[in-house]
Amino acid sequence: MVDIGANLEKVRKEITQAAVECDRDPASVLLLAVSKTFGPEEVDQACRLSQRLFGENRVQEAETKIPVVRSDGLEWHLIGHLQSNKARRAVQLFDVIQTVDTSKVASLLDRNAGELGKRLPVFIEVNVGEESQKAGVPPAELTALVGTVRGLSHLELRGLMAIPPWSEDPEMSRPYFRRLAALLREVNRSLDTPLRELSMGMSHDFKVAIQEGSTLVRVGTAIFGKRKA
Repeated sequence: MVDIGANLEKVRKEITQAAVECDRDPASVLLLAVSKTFGPEEVDQACRLSQRLFGENRVQEAETKIPVVRSDGLEWHLIGHLQSNKARRAVQLFDVIQTVDTSKVASLLDRNAGELGKRLPVFIEVNVGEESQKAGVPPAELTALVGTVRGLSHLELRGLMAIPPWSEDPEMSRPYFRRLAALLREVNRSLDTPLRELSMGMSHDFKVAIQEGSTLVRVGTAIFGKRKA
C-alpha cells in the first residue's frame, strides 16, 4: 500500500534540499501534486497533509473528482492538452490552465472566462524539444503568442510550462529546462511587467528543474505511486 504521507514528506524535503543547494529560497518552489488516475480519496489524504495545489490531465476525469474533494482552499491546475470543445468546462472547473499553446485556445478561454465572470490565470506551454507528437507552441512562435495572451482581458499570464523529451536520466532534461528559462528571460525583455513562473520538472527530474529555475514542479508518481490504469 502506498504511503502518501511519507511520500509527500520525502518530496517536500527533496525540494527544500535542492533549493538550498543552489542558494534558492525553498518557498520559491511550489509543489503541484499530479492526481491524474487517482481518486478523491487519495487527494483527500494529501489535503490532510496540507497539500493545496493539484494537477489533472483531462477535463473529463476532473469532472468526477474536483466537485467531490472535501477540502477548502485548493487550487486545481489543468496540465494536459485542452480540446476546444472542453474549454468552457475547463474554465468552470480549474483555477489555472497551464497548457495554452495557440491563439485559438487562448481566445476560447478568454471568452468563456468573461462569460463566467472570471479572470483566469494561465501558462503558455512551450514545445522545448520541438517534438512533432507533442503539444506546445514552437519556441520561434512564443513571443507572438505571449503578446496575444497578454492582450486578452480575462486571462492572466503567469509564465511558461514545458515537458522535455522523455529520458530516464534526469540530466537529459537539463538543457530543455535551461532553454525554457532562457525563453522566459528573452520574452521578459519586451514586457513592462515580467513573467515570474516556470512550471517544469516532474517526479524523476524535479531536482534538476529546480537547479535551472523552476518555480513549480509537477509531481505525481513520487507522491501517489504508480499510475492507475
